[in-house]
Amino acid sequence: MAAAEQLARSLGSDQNHTVAAAAMDTAGRIHTGVNVAHFTGGPCAELVALGVAAASAAGPLVTIAAAGDGGRGLIPPCGRCRQVLLDLHPDVLVAVPTEDGPALRPIRKLLPDTYFFPDSHAARVVRFNKHYYEPIVDGRKTSTIRFDDSIVPGRAVFYFEDDDAHRVLNGTVTDVRRYRLDQLTAEQALLDAGTSIEQLKDGLGQHYPDMPDDAEVDVVTFAVEPSATSQR
Repeated sequence: MAAAEQLARSLGSDQNHTVAAAAMDTAGRIHTGVNVAHFTGGPCAELVALGVAAASAAGPLVTIAAAGDGGRGLIPPCGRCRQVLLDLHPDVLVAVPTEDGPALRPIRKLLPDTYFFPDSHAARVVRFNKHYYEPIVDGRKTSTIRFDDSIVPGRAVFYFEDDDAHRVLNGTVTDVRRYRLDQLTAEQALLDAGTSIEQLKDGLGQHYPDMPDDAEVDVVTFAVEPSATSQR
């Protein structure tokens, strides 16, 4: 958000470029762009930033924000940009203004019940707390339990949030199965976090405060590529 707002402040009075965008990839690199206003329908700043990122071989993006010139601050993406982001970066978090201040929203939440382009071949991202890096690398953690997430089987980049070293792992989501909370087993709790079923449910409740008591959750199993090398 800060990078987008800083770039927006530098745009001056050029009416052809009035919005700036900044996107971060899994390596922590920031890719910026500005809109190109034209009567033929020039690209929005978000789409320019996507192109800049692609030109740098950035891979999947994890966050994106746009800001308007003239002190307008953070602005949400238009409908076209939302569709492009969903198709090309389906796991990106988008910064949007809310009554309570800026917030990060999954792109799928900004475009519900929409068409998804099946041939985009988008790289997928699975997010983890940075404290799980070592347990995942050494094989102690091979499962994660998620509520209202969009994880699907297949290859993915495992991204560790708030990690100053920007460590990532290449891996594969091997299976996704849905259960009610009361169907979770002690074995699943052990694979997920090395805890008891009671501790697991308490942890899920803290992580997902809006999750109902009768919620259905996804038990996601995964494997890291044998080399366990980080993508940079």
